[in-house]
Amino acid sequence: MPADDRSSRPSSHSALVTVIGAGLAGSQAALAAARLGAPVRLVEMRPDKLTPAHHTGLASELVCSNSLGGEGAANAKGLLQGELRLLGAQVMTAADGARIAAGNALAVDRDRFAEFVTASLEAEPLIDIERAEQARVPDGIAVLASGPLTSDALAQDITIRLAGGESLSFYDAASPVLDAGSINLNIAFAAGRYEQDADYLNCPLSREEYEVFFEALEGARKHTPHDWESLSFFEGCMPIEEVARRGFDTPRYGPMKPKGLLDPRTGLEPFACVQLRREDAAGRMWSLVGFQTGLAWPDQLRVVRLIPGLEQAKIVRYGVMHRNTYLNAPKLLNSALQFRAEPRVLAAGVLAGTEGYLESAATGWLAGLNAARLALGLPAVRPPPTTMLGSLTHFLATANSRNFQPMNCSWSLVPELNLPHRPNKRAPKRSEQRPGMYDRAMADMAEWAAKVLPS
Repeated sequence: MPADDRSSRPSSHSALVTVIGAGLAGSQAALAAARLGAPVRLVEMRPDKLTPAHHTGLASELVCSNSLGGEGAANAKGLLQGELRLLGAQVMTAADGARIAAGNALAVDRDRFAEFVTASLEAEPLIDIERAEQARVPDGIAVLASGPLTSDALAQDITIRLAGGESLSFYDAASPVLDAGSINLNIAFAAGRYEQDADYLNCPLSREEYEVFFEALEGARKHTPHDWESLSFFEGCMPIEEVARRGFDTPRYGPMKPKGLLDPRTGLEPFACVQLRREDAAGRMWSLVGFQTGLAWPDQLRVVRLIPGLEQAKIVRYGVMHRNTYLNAPKLLNSALQFRAEPRVLAAGVLAGTEGYLESAATGWLAGLNAARLALGLPAVRPPPTTMLGSLTHFLATANSRNFQPMNCSWSLVPELNLPHRPNKRAPKRSEQRPGMYDRAMADMAEWAAKVLPS
């Protein structure tokens, strides 16, 4: 935070809630808690100690892009924006005030946005800002929103005190995740290896199809930055393009091995096979097993669509390659963002397993709300599952914990509309339901907000 009288003022109250980190999640958490009347201690180590990604001490500094996503009722980000506006989240007020022209996307002037959030924090009498590095989980009610570059000391303390000794996840790469409705089930078949439970979808490739795929993967790999070649990858999450570098047959003896799988169209074992694993309980999203990648997004889509059964694939979360620190949320958090081992401590933002500016702000808002409620002797609450925020936090608490990776908001998370059966009529596709899903979410969120927010 900038060194001025407000941000360095001595504490004028006894804080009931401690928030660690003043990124989008932490800033919004502190503001949400104060709105309910809970005094807050907000701890931020910048500018005294900067991360490799930050350049200032301003709250909610945007470090990747200046876009908060597409707008409108047909856009998943648009729904989350609408919900946050309805909830009175100051991050959206800042975004609307710092808006710049960007077509159908909500883009902001980075400096104006961060300055607005910083001013909001400094103007709030119930928030005291402390510029220091937090090396341990604070006692009492707290929100951990320290982001993907959480300090080693704090990460170690979280591991010992809240994660049962299980290390926080550090991944160099993640796999693409697909919308289930874009998978061609006339080709992709459900089966497990050697007649095990049919928990996977399988996309079989002939030798000719594999050759085309491999050539495209090799070509796409050549577009990656040269310095990636010197990186040391975790063997367990080796990017598929690096696997292919080891030889023509390496992928099909690794993540694309066909052993134990029979193509029902031929009754034979294919030359190679790509497996898909469900990402959510409803099976609306499927990830490509062993397909961690750092390829450019256009290359990812082009290569994925060369896999039989995925010719029309829609990627709801692209594979990424970067150092990241986050919790195994399904094992450690409930859908109110409380630690199962210590319900007085909550997590938000990237540390809680989200991807994206909006998602960080939204989970920060919920964590701040619940921290304040706990401090005031009230139970924690959860948004309706029909809302984008409610479906996102439900996913964090119930996803596959063995292969959990951070998630953006997506229509794939939100339940479909409960539409009446129409004889001889085609059921509307999910994409056609989005306006109705948007209206339902906003109505449900408004009803819920009236119950949990001060008038």
